Amino acid sequence: MCRRPGSVPLAAQSPRPSPWRCPAGPGCVPRLPRGGGSSARPPLLQPVGMASRPRSSPCLFWKRILCIFFLPCILSGFSPRVKHKKNLLSGKAQPQLSQYRFIWSRLTPLELRNRSMGLQTESRVGSNPYFTLEGHKFLIFGGSIHYFRVPREYWRDRLLKLKACGFNTVTTYVPWNLHEPERGRFDFSGNLDLEAFVLTAAEIGLWVILRPGPYICSEIDLGGLPSWLLQDSGMRLRTTYKGFTNAVDLYFDHLMPRVVPLQYKHGGPIIAVQVENEYGSYNKDPTYMPYIKKALEDRGIEELLLTSDNKDGLSSGAVDGVLATINLQSQHDLQLLSTFLFTVQGARPKMVMEYWTGWFDSWGGTHNILDSSEVLKTVSAIIDAGSSINLYMFHGGTNFGFINGAMHYYDYKSHVTSYDYDAVLTEAGDYTAKYLQLRDFFGSISGTPLPPPPDPLPKTAYESVTPAFYLSLWDALKYMEAPINSEQPVNMENLPVNNGNGQSFGYTLYETTIASSGVLSAFVRDRGQVFVNTVSIGFLDYKRKEINIPLIQGYTTLRILVENCGRVNYGEIDNQRKGLIGNIYLNDSPLSKFRIYSLDMKKSFFQRFSFDEWNKVPEAPTFPAFFLGALSVALSPSDTFMKLEGWEKGVVFINGQNLGRYWNIGPQETLYLPGTWLDQGINQVIVFEEKMAGSVIQFTETPHLGRSRYIN
Repeated sequence: MCRRPGSVPLAAQSPRPSPWRCPAGPGCVPRLPRGGGSSARPPLLQPVGMASRPRSSPCLFWKRILCIFFLPCILSGFSPRVKHKKNLLSGKAQPQLSQYRFIWSRLTPLELRNRSMGLQTESRVGSNPYFTLEGHKFLIFGGSIHYFRVPREYWRDRLLKLKACGFNTVTTYVPWNLHEPERGRFDFSGNLDLEAFVLTAAEIGLWVILRPGPYICSEIDLGGLPSWLLQDSGMRLRTTYKGFTNAVDLYFDHLMPRVVPLQYKHGGPIIAVQVENEYGSYNKDPTYMPYIKKALEDRGIEELLLTSDNKDGLSSGAVDGVLATINLQSQHDLQLLSTFLFTVQGARPKMVMEYWTGWFDSWGGTHNILDSSEVLKTVSAIIDAGSSINLYMFHGGTNFGFINGAMHYYDYKSHVTSYDYDAVLTEAGDYTAKYLQLRDFFGSISGTPLPPPPDPLPKTAYESVTPAFYLSLWDALKYMEAPINSEQPVNMENLPVNNGNGQSFGYTLYETTIASSGVLSAFVRDRGQVFVNTVSIGFLDYKRKEINIPLIQGYTTLRILVENCGRVNYGEIDNQRKGLIGNIYLNDSPLSKFRIYSLDMKKSFFQRFSFDEWNKVPEAPTFPAFFLGALSVALSPSDTFMKLEGWEKGVVFINGQNLGRYWNIGPQETLYLPGTWLDQGINQVIVFEEKMAGSVIQFTETPHLGRSRYIN
């Protein structure tokens, strides 16, 4: 088990002494007096409105008090009694606890030492089903934060803000495609250090619900499945197809030994594990979900197992012995909490695994937002219904690099770089109206004062950068690895690169020779810029499948630069191979003898370009091209937002870190640049631009995510 230097494993830490002990045990905690803190000594319980009586016998008096008021707590645990109070923010009723509040200061990873039962479900005659944690009634107040979308240096900041808002649990997906980029080669380092993220949550006092997939959706490329799976032409993802289950077994063999020691019963913070993700909407193989459940249990997962589905997939996604939970956004869907869940699994505790606090954005669309008052009303209604809840997302973060996914219903639409999601915290971790209102709400039902929120991280609008050097893609080719020679085009996943694992992300350049003009047709995924020699003549994509080749003289080089804009992450995903798919035709005759360059643009990609290879930026650059500039940071680096006004489409790299894509079709207009990725002094800025460059690169203190559209 990995831990930070100097930190103490959870199981080895001694319990913190309690300043007082309730006569009826820790499961029955009275409401603190107004102004009372977590360390205040509580008064004896007394019914609301009941006057004190003269006592004839002190001993008899105390016995009566204990029997009457504490015995129900011992028998049934802590149960909040709810009445309604008008919410001044919305004019609607919101829950207010009349006699008890949620006082769970001792139900945290650092406080609970003697563990045996973990998160369980209970149902008793005369009461609604409920969760218990070590025998105490418990509601999950969760928020989603994906460690792989947040710089590691900011994990603690985001988790502290979750805790300060009144939440007791963090949920996160685990992206298989990032942890196993090549078959059998695993990466749990740096920003992918899952164990460090989970332990950080425990240090802060948060429980963890882990969602390890293998499929996670999450608006990430191929739903988090590694692209090398698609090398198998017969691959059937998310089924018990042998080629898929063999890969899952190997992945789980490496992942689960890291997870098992972090479970509740082993002294860790993980109280529940999700089985796959929204499988009911896919539902291709009735034996698949039982297989995943068994794969988890066989490798030592012993905490509560959950499924997560929307209303359309709830009945199909349920698994025997696994608690079903539901995903929703609208208050109109709240009836599903009782009707659908009860129909699927009978009397079990209710949980909304994903209450969507906003929505993702796609290139060419609008920035989706959900009003904060709507969020507050729905959250309070869910809790009022006695349900546990997880907010998806509490903090969205960023699709750094090329990890964004896409959707393809009627049209193909790739997701933008920002995963702001209009969440409770912004992409940069800043507070929003949603945060302030939710903190007030959770503070009103918390029996102890919430911890103070951390100060916002500073932002800086740095001086603009004017790129001084340039290298056209055509000049850069000679510094790259030798091209792959192939009689026919080869899709990205089947290229003989990356130790035989193909290419997952980035661009691929296809070259061949032609001797005549005519109509060029190809099956391009996702977007291909076509060149005659070095002159761009247009694009091929999902809608434009043909292009006219102008008159040429003699043998001419035909080039197609194809970008993987993001594999579909939800729905039909078996056909998500990228690049040129099948033959490419000129006047209905297939072309042959291709030279193929893999342009994955990893960190090592730019190490091939020494400073001597760069040229001064000419008045009329040849595109596509790389542009090199220097960002000077005089003081301690701060977060900022990069704005590429006048640039058209491309990718930005800062000190070798891939910030992600930009595109002038919007909605996103700025790229988030974390200050932790900057150095004091000179910082290298490289922009790969496909078609048209601006004169400068600007920086601003505020993000611009585009024209907004309210979600209905």
